[in-house]
Amino acid sequence: MLQAVLFDLDGTLANTDPIHLKVWREILEPHGYTVDDAFFQAHISGRLNEHIITEFLPQLSAAEGAQLVVDKEAQFRELAASDLQRMPGFDKLYDWIKRQGLNTAIVTNAPRTNAEFVLKLLQLESAFDFVLLAGELPRSKPDPLPYVTALERLAVSAADAIAFEDSKAGIQSAVAAQIPTVGVASTHDPEVLYSYGASLVIEQFTDTRLQKWGLLQPH
Repeated sequence: MLQAVLFDLDGTLANTDPIHLKVWREILEPHGYTVDDAFFQAHISGRLNEHIITEFLPQLSAAEGAQLVVDKEAQFRELAASDLQRMPGFDKLYDWIKRQGLNTAIVTNAPRTNAEFVLKLLQLESAFDFVLLAGELPRSKPDPLPYVTALERLAVSAADAIAFEDSKAGIQSAVAAQIPTVGVASTHDPEVLYSYGASLVIEQFTDTRLQKWGLLQPH
């Protein structure tokens, strides 16, 4: 029986990826990288900033890398402040979830400052039972630990939960935790999300196929 619904943040509750792509392009292209959609989806989407910097800018010292993270996220927040909106259909799904009394949580690789900023911007800062920041755990997505930890905190089994994810790292994390996972095709093609392990891929949260998963079922 469905007891909990878990959501990623970036690219799932709001389409933040185009903003992240713009910022990473400005950072990486002077170093010889071509940061197009394919590069972003393969190497950046859903990953921790620290891992991206270590892989593509290994010449930076630890202090320089840490400062780049701070600067990058400040630029992201500046760009996002103007027009970030909730994904289509989320409000209807969320209202249904609350009527059913289901548990909810955010499970994100985003740094704390950004997660809090985006949730406040979306007016969702108090909408979930808790926000789990994978970067503050010993292992982040794509490792299953973030989702396993969320299940433990909610005291529910994987079979009684559903996860919504939009990226390779996120889907792999949720699937490895044995949670039925719905891909959100905000920036990736549906077939790509299926290849990562999603059992269902939607473009909007109002997709009626969710009813087969126990969501959005009429009273």
